[in-house]
Amino acid sequence: MRLAEVVGSIAMATDLGLGMPLEHVLRACVIATRFAEALELPDEDVDATYWSTLFFGAGCIGTSFELSAMFGDDISFRRDAFELGESKVERLRYVVGRAGSNKTGFGKWWAKASLAFGGLSSFMQTFLAHCAVSAHMAERVGLGERVVACLLQSFEQPNGKGIPLGLKGDEVLLPIQIANLANLVEITDREQGWEASLSVARENVGYLDAELVERWCGMASRVLDGVDAESSWDGVVGHRSPGRDVLTQAELDKALELLADFADLKAPSFTGHSRAVASLAVAAGRQIGLPDADLDTLRRSALLHDIGRLGVPNTIWDKPGPLTAAEAERVRLHAYYTDRVLHRSGKLTLLASVASADHERVDGSGYPKGVTAAASPLLARILAAADCYHAMLEDRPHRAALGRATAAGELRDAARAGTLDAAAVDAVLTADGHRARKKPAAPAGLTVREVEVLVLAARGRTTKAIASELGIAHKTAGNHIERIYEKTGSRSRAEAAMFAMRSGLLPDWETDP
Repeated sequence: MRLAEVVGSIAMATDLGLGMPLEHVLRACVIATRFAEALELPDEDVDATYWSTLFFGAGCIGTSFELSAMFGDDISFRRDAFELGESKVERLRYVVGRAGSNKTGFGKWWAKASLAFGGLSSFMQTFLAHCAVSAHMAERVGLGERVVACLLQSFEQPNGKGIPLGLKGDEVLLPIQIANLANLVEITDREQGWEASLSVARENVGYLDAELVERWCGMASRVLDGVDAESSWDGVVGHRSPGRDVLTQAELDKALELLADFADLKAPSFTGHSRAVASLAVAAGRQIGLPDADLDTLRRSALLHDIGRLGVPNTIWDKPGPLTAAEAERVRLHAYYTDRVLHRSGKLTLLASVASADHERVDGSGYPKGVTAAASPLLARILAAADCYHAMLEDRPHRAALGRATAAGELRDAARAGTLDAAAVDAVLTADGHRARKKPAAPAGLTVREVEVLVLAARGRTTKAIASELGIAHKTAGNHIERIYEKTGSRSRAEAAMFAMRSGLLPDWETDP
């Protein structure tokens, strides 16, 4: 796997947080890189343009909590801001108008007054944090001083009116200027065509360098010609930036840890969640005896399981009270977003079926697909138990963290109710230091008797033979089989047998010599 594939996934996750279509950032990167090459810039500047454009919007995720506190829905705030012109009056009216959108009465008035008369200092701090987060991410994957310096200038303007330093003209590095231009014209070209991109570029002279805008207007038709002939993903990953090729396994793990930290930046209550779940899931996998290759897949999937969170506004994640039905439905979408990002992310697609299934339940009551245990990989069932348990140990806006004993009780109740895989629950709790059970609870909420019936059915016994061997009525045996099929999501003896083998029921629950 190449670094571009991981960073491309960060870019698509950023699109979720910006309220943009998936591949907005990727498409902007293709445009920016083409423009830099058309300008015949040195390789170092082309390279910096490529990576700066990919990381340009990433820092916004780190300010979601603060933006939401000021303006309500952080995603819609960013999305609508793209429609604004360069007029300072228009932008000020927008910012003050949106202030306190999640408040009522005096709270809304105070939010507007604080921004209008407080010099917008708290709002401006979010831009500085944005720059710092983007630069830090680029630094963590070793992109070098040039890219880091560009990202720290994300909001500088050639007219000297940018932040934080008020740089002028050539003091603003050319790669970040190109990234800013590409970010604007991508939207206009996508929605209105390349000719409209000329107008939006000219309207933003000052924010953009006048000479650079004129160069764009002279080259736009050529740069944008054929941009959509291939997917933006292929356009980005297919561009071999110097010195940024195939990752070692250790480098890949570090890059995926960055993705995990990126997802957890969405809200303070999520900080460190993805790494903690990954560690716990791997420890549980070792309890079950998974081979090293499966443990690697499990850890990497767990690191990525919550990147879809970025597509849900912080007004929901940070809400101190119960969610409405509509808000709960938006929460359910985050697992779907994880699935979609990973399915469009090259080789990371291989992790999608596990990473996006942490909210699936073995009885089919979960989301996003509502699959039962029969269609859920073992790794996903371990991840689901680890995620559920560790989330209970963490403070959330609507509740305090549960103690380990209470969380363990809740997890075991879920196994008994047939929503979480019992073997995965036992493995997670044992990995976290709880006393191992002498006899593991059965998966899918099966009773001990139902497990006995399942084992015999899996071995090809007829209903009559099962009744005879267990000393129960023929009708009772038939009822047991119906409930087993319903709980395990099976429709035939073969499917039930597969469930029994995958769940380890034959060796663990064998009654025959």
